[in-house]
Amino acid sequence: MSKLTHVDDKGRAHMVDVGTKEVTQRTAVAEGFIRMKAETLALIVAEAAPKGDVIAVARVAGIMAAKKTSELIPLCHPLQLSKASIEFSPSDKPHGLFIRATVSVTGQTGVEMEALTAVSVAALTIYDMLKAADREMEIGSIHLASKTGGRSGTYTAPAQPAQAG
Repeated sequence: MSKLTHVDDKGRAHMVDVGTKEVTQRTAVAEGFIRMKAETLALIVAEAAPKGDVIAVARVAGIMAAKKTSELIPLCHPLQLSKASIEFSPSDKPHGLFIRATVSVTGQTGVEMEALTAVSVAALTIYDMLKAADREMEIGSIHLASKTGGRSGTYTAPAQPAQAG
């Protein structure tokens, strides 16, 4: 295993100095899934949830979360993002929504945490908006799907197994 970048030689957490790193275009894609009852998914698709348009609110929440990641995750650098987008895809087997966030920056550090945070907060927002209808919803499979740019180059995650029903 390589040395952890956020821990000094005495084991203390610290923020990595990225001042000498090359400025490159960096993009990260994260994905996740929120499993729910068929009736709950139907509320989303029909835009009939009592609290309003679930997808629109979750999209805005995810974008806002990407922009605020450094305020939520202690050792993340504040970044001026050039892109943050969230896409949702309904699934009938199992019932739920796939969530995909794409975040980009031209900078000295990557945006993996911003993409993962965007997916997480979008999923939590969906849960919040629909919890009165379905307290059994389950958020899971949040992972980094891919990233480009920076010293470590391109990464693509292995194919994820199908969601458990």
